[in-house]
Amino acid sequence: MRPFEVFTLTACLLAFLVLAIPQLRWTEWAQYLVLIALLVTIVQLIVERPRWQMTPAYALSGIFCLALLLMQRPPGLMEAYFSSKIAQKVLLSSGLVSLLVASALPIIFPVFGFPSPGGDYPIGTLTFHWSDADRKSHFGVDLNNQHELMVQIWYPAEEVASPVYEPYVRDPAIFASLARLLHLPTPLFSHLKFVTTHAMQAAPVANKEPGYPVLLFLSGRGGYRQSNMFQVEELVSHGYIVVAIDQPYVASGVLFPDGRLITMDPRLYDPDNPGHAAFLDEVLPFIAQDVSFILDQLVSLNQADPNNILTGRLDLQQAGIFGVSLGGIVASEACRLEARLHACLILDAFMPANVVESGLPAPTMWISRDAETMRQEGWAEADIDETQSTMHAVFSSLPVEGYLLSVPGLFHTDFSDAPLFTPLSSMMRLSGSHTVRRSHNIINAYTLAFFERHLRNRADTLLDSPSEQFPEAYLEIHIP
Repeated sequence: MRPFEVFTLTACLLAFLVLAIPQLRWTEWAQYLVLIALLVTIVQLIVERPRWQMTPAYALSGIFCLALLLMQRPPGLMEAYFSSKIAQKVLLSSGLVSLLVASALPIIFPVFGFPSPGGDYPIGTLTFHWSDADRKSHFGVDLNNQHELMVQIWYPAEEVASPVYEPYVRDPAIFASLARLLHLPTPLFSHLKFVTTHAMQAAPVANKEPGYPVLLFLSGRGGYRQSNMFQVEELVSHGYIVVAIDQPYVASGVLFPDGRLITMDPRLYDPDNPGHAAFLDEVLPFIAQDVSFILDQLVSLNQADPNNILTGRLDLQQAGIFGVSLGGIVASEACRLEARLHACLILDAFMPANVVESGLPAPTMWISRDAETMRQEGWAEADIDETQSTMHAVFSSLPVEGYLLSVPGLFHTDFSDAPLFTPLSSMMRLSGSHTVRRSHNIINAYTLAFFERHLRNRADTLLDSPSEQFPEAYLEIHIP
């Protein structure tokens, strides 16, 4: 919870105690605590801005003040009412239940914070809207539309005297779109607009190195470009530039500068329609071409950034890619076709037929989990077999060094920020048996070790053998 949310709930608790305990109820100094609860609530509304999870607390602060005012009236009905034992029990019970609800909602749906990244670099960010003049959209009603993408870049930055940190997602419409996709009430994720990252808009790029390796990131089906900030911030803090691609009709929602919101094409995932797998096979080559287009755009950006920030600072000779779920599938197809990608990290995804048949030319790492964990999560046996068999098939056929990391206990959403949305994620079977922090630490450690070795040629013993630091992780190493 945010600081003034904690203050508001604490003040409401004190106000309740003042009204509930007779010795305090008629004590003048104690009565001021009830008024303070209302004042703290007003400050919270102004400073931190309201969210629906705090509505019961807002109501309680007003109700407690109203009760105090009624008690100041001449003796009569209110005094008789408060002296009734039945009325006292009803009021106490109602107050306690209301306080529990008021406290539970902002805890269950928190304005969470990301852990501080482990590297030395602060983080800057820029967002771009790029159109591919050579390709028409493969989705939507009008297939003659030019293919457009939103791209966000995070990069190592210089220290800033008074940093202003960027919101997790600047456009709340994205979360409304995600809620609709999951058949949930659209306000459910509205509070996430208050979550902030460690990134600063248009901060000056760090001068420690002449250039920084570039990593492209692809989110999962129905995801959004910021879906793995736990991973992005860790990489950037260690000196990588991360370029996240929002793909229209693939992401939950892509909001363009002119206000157009493009939501996910339902044909990409429809459990009631067996044809959705065939549709994915059809569009996979098209969406994988986005990677080549973005690499071309990055060449141009490196020559002349219109913001005059990243010019000459992108080391595209050390470029890699990582993706989660569908993003991992697309990343594998892009790695198969794109010689400019020198390292490929795939998070919890099966391998498409083209990749199984042709293999991958670049060093590749898979991070996933065992079949039994997938069963515990409720995956169908056919999907489990497809994921496990295709990963192992491509892994064993690599012409270069590769790694397959299996972490029993990880659920699919553990490979994203989603478990941070509520502390009840494990109870709701949205995440596995590990804590969110532990899951993300494992993923981050192996992600960084992989790219350090294969893009920067820096030795990291984490990839040499099973780790004592992460005994729950099982590492297979492929050396051709």
